[in-house]
Amino acid sequence: MTPRPEKEPLDLLGVGVGPFNLSLAALADGVPGLRAAFHEQRASFHWHPGLLIEGSTLQVPFLADLVSLVEPTSPWSYLSYLKNRQRLFPFYFAERFHIQRSEFDSYCRWVSGALASTRFGHRVDTVAWDAARGSFAVGFTRLGPDGEELAAGLARARHVALGVGTAPYVPEPLRALAEDPGSLVLHSADYLAHRDRLMAARHVTVVGSGQSGAEVLLDLLRSRPGGGEGLTWLARTPAFAPMEYSKIGLEHFTPDYTRYFHGLPQAVRDQLLPRQWQLYKGVSGETLGEIHDELYRRSLDGGWPDVTLTPGIEVIGADATGSGRIELRVEHGRQATRGRFGTDAVVLATGYRERPVDGLLAALDPHIVRDGAGRPQIDEAQRLVLGGEIGGSVFVQNAEQHTHGVGSPDLGLAAWRSAVIINALTGKDTYPLPERTAFTTFGLGGGDRSGACGGATEPVATPGTAAGPATATSRATTPAAGPATGTGPATGTTGGCP
Repeated sequence: MTPRPEKEPLDLLGVGVGPFNLSLAALADGVPGLRAAFHEQRASFHWHPGLLIEGSTLQVPFLADLVSLVEPTSPWSYLSYLKNRQRLFPFYFAERFHIQRSEFDSYCRWVSGALASTRFGHRVDTVAWDAARGSFAVGFTRLGPDGEELAAGLARARHVALGVGTAPYVPEPLRALAEDPGSLVLHSADYLAHRDRLMAARHVTVVGSGQSGAEVLLDLLRSRPGGGEGLTWLARTPAFAPMEYSKIGLEHFTPDYTRYFHGLPQAVRDQLLPRQWQLYKGVSGETLGEIHDELYRRSLDGGWPDVTLTPGIEVIGADATGSGRIELRVEHGRQATRGRFGTDAVVLATGYRERPVDGLLAALDPHIVRDGAGRPQIDEAQRLVLGGEIGGSVFVQNAEQHTHGVGSPDLGLAAWRSAVIINALTGKDTYPLPERTAFTTFGLGGGDRSGACGGATEPVATPGTAAGPATATSRATTPAAGPATGTGPATGTTGGCP
C-alpha cells in the first residue's frame, strides 16, 4: 500500500470525530476558504451507544449543542436539526430544556453525515512535522465496514486538532474478569449490549457513584420484581452525592473560570481538581430522587427491597468462583474494615480516561513541552506547547483537564473551545467571543472588567508552590498561524474583589 499525499496541504486536519471535533468541523464549515478534513476510524458517528438508556437525558441544556453558544444561526444547530426533521412544534410544546441522550446522538449523526469534511473509516496512524514543506504529514489507513485495512494514505495539513476522546476505565482488580468472556463483568459503556443477560442474573452489583452508575441501577431496579431485586450499588465516594447544579455553581463551566484556572500554578491546579469532583462526577438530583421514589414504592407493604446502597467502599479484589459467581473483596476506608460478598454480575460505572496518543505523536515527542509530572503543556488557545522548530499548531480537545479544569469534558464549552481554535488558526476574530461570561469574578487582580475591583496585587507563597505567577505552564507560544484572538485576557486572574 503506497501512501499518496494530497496535492495542497489542508488548513486543519482533525483526528477523531466525537462531539468536540464535530463541533469544530461544524464551525469550520462556516469559514470561507478554510480547508479542513476530520478523520475518524469508526464507520459512522455514535455517541456512547451502550448508555442510550430509554428516557435518559443530557445533563446540559439543548443550547449546549455543537454551535449555538457561539453561532446560534448556524445551519448545524440543534434547532436547525429539528426544523430539518419537521419537529420544531412538537419540541416547542414539549418544553424540554434537557433533551434525551438518544436524540443528541441522532442530532450529531445528522451533522456528521451532512458535513463534507468528515471522513469516516479513516484511522490516523502518525503525525509528524515536515519542515521542508512547512506542514504536518499525517499518515492514515482507510478501513472497510468491518474494520479491515484497505489502503494507506498520507495527508498534509498546516494544523492538526486531536479529538480522540476517552476510553472506558476498568480498575486493575477487575481487569482480568472484565477480559474473561465467561464472567459477566463489564463497563457501563457496554451496558445496553448486555442488558438482557444482566436482567437474567440473580444478583447484580453496580460500582461507581456517578451519573452512569445511577442510571444503570435505576434501569435495573425498574425492571426487576419487587422483593427479588438483587441489586447492590457501591461507590468509593463518601456519599451518593448530587452534582452541583446551582446557577452560580455552574459558572465553573464558563470561559471565565477556564481562564482563571489556566492561570493558576500547576501545583495549585493539581490540588484543586480532586476537590471539585461534585461539579462533574456527582449524580443529578432528579435521578437520585427517582431512585429513592422507586425504593419507597417498593417498601409500601412494610418490607424492604433487596437493594443495598453503600458509599465509602472500594473494590480491592475479585475472583471467579467455581459456581460461576464472582466474589468481590471490598474495603471501607473510614471504618478500616474489609469484607467479601458474592454476586452474579458486575457493571463498572468507573468512568473514562484519556486515550493515549504517544504512538500517534511519537515523531513530535521530542518537541512537546511538558510539566513536572510529564504531562503536555497546553496554552490558553488549546495548543500543545511545542518547540520553536515546529511551525504549525496541534490543538487538543478533552485532554487538557490538568491545564483547563473541570470544563474540559463538558459539552457546554464545546462550541466556545472550537471558536477559540478557529480564531487561533485564522489569526483573527473569525468568531467574536464575549469578554465576560460569568457573574462570578474568579481571582484577584486585572481590574479590566466592568464592576470588578482593580488595584495592584502581589504574589503570596502557596504551600507546595513558588511565590509568583505560573511560569511555563501559563505562557502561550505563538505559532505561524498567529496568536489567538477573541478569547479574553490571557492572565487567568481576570479581576476580583476581596
